[in-house]
Amino acid sequence: MENKVSEISEMTTDLNSNSETKFDHFTTTTKTTTDQIQKKSTETTTTTQSISINSKDEKKAGSKLSRVVKVSRRALTTYASFIGPGLLVSVAYMDPGNYATGITAGASNRYSLLFIVLLADIIAIFLQVLCIKLGCVTGYDLARCCREYLPKKLNWILWILAECAIISTDVAEVIGSATALNILLKIPLPAGVVITIVDVIFVLIAYRTDTSLLKFVKIFEYAVGCLVMIVVVCFAVELSQITANVGQVFRGFVPSKEMFDGNGMTVATSVIGSTVMIHSLFLGSGLVQPRMRDYDVKHGYVNLYEIAKEEKVQEEEEEDQTEISPVASNPIQNNIAPTYEQEAKFFRIKYKPSYKSICYCLKYSKIELIVTLATIALFVNAAIVIIAGATLYGTSEAMNADLYTIHSLLSKSLSPAVGTIFMVALLSSGQSAGVVCTIAGQMVGEGHINWTLKPWMRRILTRAISIIPCLTISVFIGKNGLGVALNISQIIISILLPPLTAPLIYFTCCKKIMKVELGEEDEVEGIEDEGSGKRYKYMTNSWLTTIIVVIIWLLVAILNVYAIYQMAVSGVTGS
Repeated sequence: MENKVSEISEMTTDLNSNSETKFDHFTTTTKTTTDQIQKKSTETTTTTQSISINSKDEKKAGSKLSRVVKVSRRALTTYASFIGPGLLVSVAYMDPGNYATGITAGASNRYSLLFIVLLADIIAIFLQVLCIKLGCVTGYDLARCCREYLPKKLNWILWILAECAIISTDVAEVIGSATALNILLKIPLPAGVVITIVDVIFVLIAYRTDTSLLKFVKIFEYAVGCLVMIVVVCFAVELSQITANVGQVFRGFVPSKEMFDGNGMTVATSVIGSTVMIHSLFLGSGLVQPRMRDYDVKHGYVNLYEIAKEEKVQEEEEEDQTEISPVASNPIQNNIAPTYEQEAKFFRIKYKPSYKSICYCLKYSKIELIVTLATIALFVNAAIVIIAGATLYGTSEAMNADLYTIHSLLSKSLSPAVGTIFMVALLSSGQSAGVVCTIAGQMVGEGHINWTLKPWMRRILTRAISIIPCLTISVFIGKNGLGVALNISQIIISILLPPLTAPLIYFTCCKKIMKVELGEEDEVEGIEDEGSGKRYKYMTNSWLTTIIVVIIWLLVAILNVYAIYQMAVSGVTGS
């Protein structure tokens, strides 16, 4: 009995021991499993966090990229809306006068005067940027600034000089177009001279800058731009037909002693005179204004309905009426827009651009101008020199050759097709440059002496002044006389350049002129006037800009003195 009890006791003990062992094992296993689960949970959490961080980084990168894309798209869209004035200005830098001087430069000094072409382009860009600055800050073109800020007698003298420059420039355009028509279509020279007045009709129809409406302005700019593209394509085709040493061409853009060979400096002066055109200064300072007006109207700085209201009140006061009709007293409520004449009168007499419109237009106008002149204008002028240097270098007939001789030489040296393409480019240049010159002539007349003639009469008169001498020469002297007239016109333009650029330098350096009144909404530092209490922002040239522009002016003046001396020694044709 005791043995059974002891066996039962031992069995119980073993059973308890086994249970404890199994329980310990179960506990250990459970802990291990729990630890693994916690470890996996931690790993999962870490992975989730890393995925979340990567997702956030990707979102941030994506948002930055989309922001950059939006900003870039907005900037390009805004830049595209400013394309146009630079094309009009570039026309002045590749007119028929450039063809004759460029061919002479290549024939006499091969590629070495490409540096002068580059220098002239840089000078042109610098002066045109100052013109844009003057036009934006003052709201006036260069001619109007002369009338507003200079003594009356000095203004009249500058007007006479400016008209001489405009006529000389227009003579070159008429000669180029008439010559091209004579060669391409066998139209007699006198008839060709008369036909060139057609571009004035185009200007009369399309060009209106008196108001804030940009529709007609852009159509006009794009039409002229098409003519510019024709010129570029023509010279690209001609460059593909010549054989030139690329190394020598690129070395030509660097100063060298070969520039001084023969009459190199005389030719260089003609290149600068034909590239840096005076009428482009008046043009550049006036072309920025339509876009500033458009900006101020769209952003509420100019209220067109208030203009109509003020004009109506003024008309009724002049008629001695004491009561104002309900419609006239509240034109905004009744949506009465001003007439074309009322709006034009306001922008001509009372309008001053806002600070924000100035900053907005100044930046994009500069960029558009620099890109256009540094690409299209430089390409065309350099192409003329390169073509002449590659095909006509050392040819005595090409020295100071007229347009007929240039066509003949290119046709013989390369092919008749090349000569024809050259004349097509000349015709496109002549017509586009004639259009632009007519606009510049209108600006000169309106700005300097405040002509009261209607726009279409002013444009026809400006064109007629240049056509009369060309018609006289073509009838009584012939094509040889046109060649001499073209050379004389380029010399006159070059001589008149220093006196007519001096006011531009003065205006952009004068604090009294280059100041903008700031409004309450303009969050920019300004200087408060103690007398009136108004805040002004001064936008004059920096010292560095002033020094550079004075050096440019002195360089051009010295080259002109040298050219006059050479002309006295060698004659007009340089023979």
